[in-house]
Amino acid sequence: MSDIHALSGAYAVDALDEHERALFEQHLADCADCRAEVESLRETSALMAEITPVAPPPAMRDRLLAEIRTVRPLPPEVTPPTGGSGVTALAPRRRRRFPALLAAAAAVVAIGAGTTVALQPWDDEQTTQQLSAADQVIGADDAQEVGLDLPGGARAELVRSVSLGKAVLVTHDMPAAPDDKVYQLWLQSPEGAMVPAGLMPRGANQKVLLKGDAAEATAAGITVEPAGGSQAPTSDPIALFDLEQGA
Repeated sequence: MSDIHALSGAYAVDALDEHERALFEQHLADCADCRAEVESLRETSALMAEITPVAPPPAMRDRLLAEIRTVRPLPPEVTPPTGGSGVTALAPRRRRRFPALLAAAAAVVAIGAGTTVALQPWDDEQTTQQLSAADQVIGADDAQEVGLDLPGGARAELVRSVSLGKAVLVTHDMPAAPDDKVYQLWLQSPEGAMVPAGLMPRGANQKVLLKGDAAEATAAGITVEPAGGSQAPTSDPIALFDLEQGA
């Protein structure tokens, strides 16, 4: 496949066949750029589902359909070989056109349903990028942050917005989970039950939106679980963020 990076959009909306999915998931394990792009696309899809449709202005449909034809995913950049080996190196792709692609695709999907949504303001000269769901939580007026130092020099912050009902985990220098294990996230209910809130992707520095309603949560935690995750914690938390402190 000439540019497996270009499959990130189709993967995010579950539009790949079994062979393509298997190839892309192998690639995804080693490509931080593609993991970030998939996460951003999924967050945007979730935002679109929550937005109230409004009537589109005249001629917007024709203009957007014309503009989206000019947007193409960029292939990896090729850097000159070194040392006379004759081997061509693939450099990380630049993603400067990704916000425009996302905005145009979102608009066309909405128009195809007979309406458009107020997802992103734009004019003929520029497109303003919508904040991701995680960034909205971090930038919320009522954002509450609890930070913890973890073993091995790692650090993590848990940011919660009660008004948005969401929480975000931000990690720094997080060591990899043991073999055949994953880091799992949890929200603690007022009754003390630990509710699964998603699995952490691999990578030392992450920004992860927790699943579930965090508005009533009294704490959030990280545990080490078997691959695939658990319905209830099977180990003591390596981090427990008290969301009632300072609340």
